[in-house]
Formats: sequence, C-alpha cells, structure tokens
Amino acid sequence: MDKRPDPEALADDVRRGSRAALSRAITLVESTRADHRATAAAVLDRLAGDTGGSIRIGLSGVPGVGKSTLVDAFGTMLTGEGHKVAVLAVDPSSARTGGSILGDKTRMPRLSVDPAAYIRPSPSSGTLGGVAARTRETMLLCEAAGFDVVIVETMGVGQSEIVVADMVDLVLLLMIAGGGDELQGIKKGILEVADIIAMNKADGDNAVKARAAAAEIRAALNILSPRSAAWSVPVLTVSGLSGDGLAGLWQEILRFRRVHEADGSFAARRAEQRVRWLKAAIDDGIRRRISADAGIRAALEDGEAAVRAGERAPTAVAEAILDRLGFGTGPRRD
Repeated sequence: MDKRPDPEALADDVRRGSRAALSRAITLVESTRADHRATAAAVLDRLAGDTGGSIRIGLSGVPGVGKSTLVDAFGTMLTGEGHKVAVLAVDPSSARTGGSILGDKTRMPRLSVDPAAYIRPSPSSGTLGGVAARTRETMLLCEAAGFDVVIVETMGVGQSEIVVADMVDLVLLLMIAGGGDELQGIKKGILEVADIIAMNKADGDNAVKARAAAAEIRAALNILSPRSAAWSVPVLTVSGLSGDGLAGLWQEILRFRRVHEADGSFAARRAEQRVRWLKAAIDDGIRRRISADAGIRAALEDGEAAVRAGERAPTAVAEAILDRLGFGTGPRRD
C-alpha cells in the first residue's frame, strides 16, 4: 500500500533542496487521486512563504524554432553564473498512455546533467494551450526548493502562449527567419503578449537573414499599441547553437524586472495571478467533484445528450448540475 507522506516533513525536505523530495511533491501535485491532491495542497500551503523568489519566464515559439536547444545553452550559461535553473517542459500527451511524447529532456544534454538545474517534462493532459494543469503549483515547488530562474517551455501551438502569459513574469517569444505560413499565424496573437522577442538560429549563413527578420518584427511592433508605457518590446538575435546573444538576452530579462518593479507592476501582476489561480483551483475542484460523484456524473451525461440533441438549453442543464452540488439557485437535490 502507498504510504501517505507527512506534509510537514515533505515540505521541509523540499525547502532544504532535496531533488527527490521535489520530484515526489510534483508527482503528488500532478496526481488525480484525492488523497494525493490533499497532501499536495497541504505541502504547498506550508511552502507558500518560501515561494516567489524566482524570475518566471514563459518561453514559446512554433515547433522547430529551437526552444529546447536554446534553453540548454541559456540555462547552462545561467548555472555557470551561480543561478539555479528549473525548466518545466510541457509536452503534448500521448492519446494512448497520457504520458509525455516529445521528451524535451533528451534535447537538453548539458542541462539535464547539471547539478544546478532541474528539468521536469510534463504531459499537457489535454489542457488548453498545452500548458500542464499543475504547472503553476510545480513552479511554486521549484521556487521553494531554491531555484531562482524558472522557465516554462510550452509546445508553442494554439493558445499556449496566452495561457502561459497568465502564470509567468514575462513571455519570451522565440522566432526564426523564414518561418513561413505557420510563423505568420502565430504572430497575430503572440505579439500582443510577448515581452521580449528573440530571433533564434542567428548563426552561420542564417545570421544575415535573422537580423533582417528582426528588423521586420521591430517595424511591425511600431504599429501595435504598447501594453506598457514603461516597456518597449526588444527584438534580439540569438543562437542556441553558438550561444551568441544569450548574455544580452539575460540582461534584457533583468532590465524587464527592474523596470516593472520600479513602477509596481511586477508585484501587482503576481498578485492578480494568484487570485486567478485561486479561482481556477475552485473551478478544477468543482469538475473533480462532478467526476467523483456517480449520480452527478450521470446527470451531466444525460444533460450533455439533451443539449446535443437541442432538447435543453446549456444554461438550464448547468444550473441543474450546480443545484446538485449545492451551488445553484434552486433547492438542493440529494
């Protein structure tokens, strides 16, 4: 039988920087078992005062843009400067097993063996935008374990950029010259949430193309209304292969933090994120309650069939389900 860990002891071990304890705590956070979820919540509550000490970077870009290669080089540079780097690499989930299928860890050969780094591949499990359901909690655990740079690497498809923007301090968009139609499609929405843009693979014969593409992006940004009067989105050229431009990228990240700490928006953004995380956790709890209750689950299935057939209004079915949970406006039915 699986022995339930003591939340206090596990929290202490995470706080001391135990990698084994951190991995176990993350496993509990990702679990769907009710007892695991309860223990995870207790651990997170005890570690709340030890979180918030990192710079949280969301990294996005279309598949093939070189995210993992850049993270490997960038993270190695940072650990060499004395930082502790955690990488939360969100993979697409296998439809058959539910597990990660990309294996980002294998594409970060240096960082994966670096004692000052921690890489956690995590299946997206169907979550909107490919951002793992428990990425927020995992990020907090990594901070409590002493990691001062947390990079959330998304799949870079669909709405992942928008979702990750709501859990990090800044969004770093990675692009490449000559990305074609797929790159054009991602520009429309992501340019509005990107805080720093880096044109990757600016090396060898591609360096000139990368600089030209960066100039085009700068021109495009000039016609967009800036989200902040204090920050103009920089467009850099970098190479995950050669390491060129990575030191300058880090300086821009630090400058972003200084600027937004100075006007109070850095702390305000995190405060708003915490409130939204609370509401998201409540929503998730309601869904889990529905899944755990056979009667409510059956009522929902019947309601879905009626809605699909056009026999009932979605809002009416939703109200009936909420009534059964005790949250609706009508009398509760047991």
